[in-house]
Amino acid sequence: MSHDKVILVTGGSGLVGKAIEWVVENDKGRFGKMEDEKWIFLTSKDGDLRSAEATRAIFDKYKPTHVIHLAALVGGLFKNMKYKLDFLRDNLLINDNVLHTSHEHKVKKVVSCLSTCIFPDKTTYPIDETMIHNGPPHDSNFGYAYAKRLIDTQNKAYYEQFGDKFTSAIPTNVFGPHDNYDLQDSHVIPGLIHKCYLAKKNGTPFVVAGSGKPLRQFIYSRDLAKLFIWVLREYDEVDPIILSVGEKDEVSIKDVADAIVNAIDFKGGYSFDTTKADGQYKKTASNEKLLKYLPDFQFTPFETAVKESVEWFIQNYDNARTGKH
Repeated sequence: MSHDKVILVTGGSGLVGKAIEWVVENDKGRFGKMEDEKWIFLTSKDGDLRSAEATRAIFDKYKPTHVIHLAALVGGLFKNMKYKLDFLRDNLLINDNVLHTSHEHKVKKVVSCLSTCIFPDKTTYPIDETMIHNGPPHDSNFGYAYAKRLIDTQNKAYYEQFGDKFTSAIPTNVFGPHDNYDLQDSHVIPGLIHKCYLAKKNGTPFVVAGSGKPLRQFIYSRDLAKLFIWVLREYDEVDPIILSVGEKDEVSIKDVADAIVNAIDFKGGYSFDTTKADGQYKKTASNEKLLKYLPDFQFTPFETAVKESVEWFIQNYDNARTGKH
């Protein structure tokens, strides 16, 4: 059976890739798999995207017509600070190989995943899509941030020189099933889920670093997956689009910890260690552009999404990315 669309997802085994796979297979509405689509989810075992040769071999094998590009060298704050050159070089190579090979194979559309950390460190809020190149990113992760920013620059150059439909999406903080729960190297929600789970298991207190006051926008991975599928099928701009809940849906780190305590049914001692730094107080992003296109999109309520994430983690604890493997 031939398919009109062969959609290649790089980074297919990560948090967002797994969510897209879940939505494609399970959604019975507009975001589920279409008759004419074949979806391929790549993992690092399929080849090293830092190598132009390996990337070409993957494209020769699968002959994609569309690409969702999620693959990246990623890490928590301390890794980003320590390995700035690695994060810059590896991501530049991955992105250049995926975009250029897509161009050579006449791929009809590429949607790359950026990150809100690419925005200028000194900025006004809310952040919107026009501000990406308005000043240097935060010094702690400039290697990763500049490599990701250049995707936007390359997309415009491919479009202006060749008419290629390459675009990008910028999610805010993503969480959900298949997240990285390694306590040394995870983002805030999976890290706190793992920490609270261990506190319950071991009968020890649950201590959250910082005051709990900073505000963040969190997007559930399965909501983000639906939006990525929509961007691939329907969004026609080369300019990037922020995929996020609204400003009114910002939650504090204390709200996050409370939702996790409830979902895990933790009854022990629970406190905040205010001797630890809080990081940036807020990084609010505007989802106004997204709402112009999808005014009726239903985001999963935050507590529901946390509960589903916790349930997945507990059920899959032995195989989850916890740093033990």
